[in-house]
Amino acid sequence: MSVQLLGQKPARAAPGVTLQDGITLQLGRVHEGCGPARRSFAMWLAGQMQGPVLWISPAWEPGQLNPDGMMPFADPARFIFVRPTRAEDLLWCMEEALRSGAIPLIVGDLPGAPGLTPVRRMHLAAEQGGSMGRAPLGLVLTPGDGGAQGIETRWHMAAAHQGEARRWTLTRRRARALPPVSWTATQIKPRAGLQLDQIAAVD
Repeated sequence: MSVQLLGQKPARAAPGVTLQDGITLQLGRVHEGCGPARRSFAMWLAGQMQGPVLWISPAWEPGQLNPDGMMPFADPARFIFVRPTRAEDLLWCMEEALRSGAIPLIVGDLPGAPGLTPVRRMHLAAEQGGSMGRAPLGLVLTPGDGGAQGIETRWHMAAAHQGEARRWTLTRRRARALPPVSWTATQIKPRAGLQLDQIAAVD
């Protein structure tokens, strides 16, 4: 007698944070934001989530987030800032925060793209962090065009403001099963997220 091992039901989609219909960042994984408006992308993501946000950045970088600039996206009071003094502690802090599962969103504002091994370690840490409940989401911010190896998705964001209209060009440059696509992201009103209008698929 034959026994069917696989069911006919489709696999459930992994839980994630939905930025707009069809655009979801999977929890328990590490994603990358790059480009000149990468911090705006991180703020937008924070605004779509609940709970505290851990923001890890180098102590030697002079620039810091401006609360007035954060307000249209998310409440600055939700943010916990960690500023390690040693380069090797940036990724260590992010890995341990993901493993704890205590904070829903961990952002690593990095001076350069991490290699494949630390990214794999962070993926495993994020999975472990979700073993007792909802998995955390990791986001590494990298300058320029990014290039972190092994990340789940890569997003490039750049300002495209027109007069009083606050707009950005958002491009999904990498995703495991989805093609590169660009959108115009418009902020209609504060704390309401961004409205996305697809521009075109990217070759």
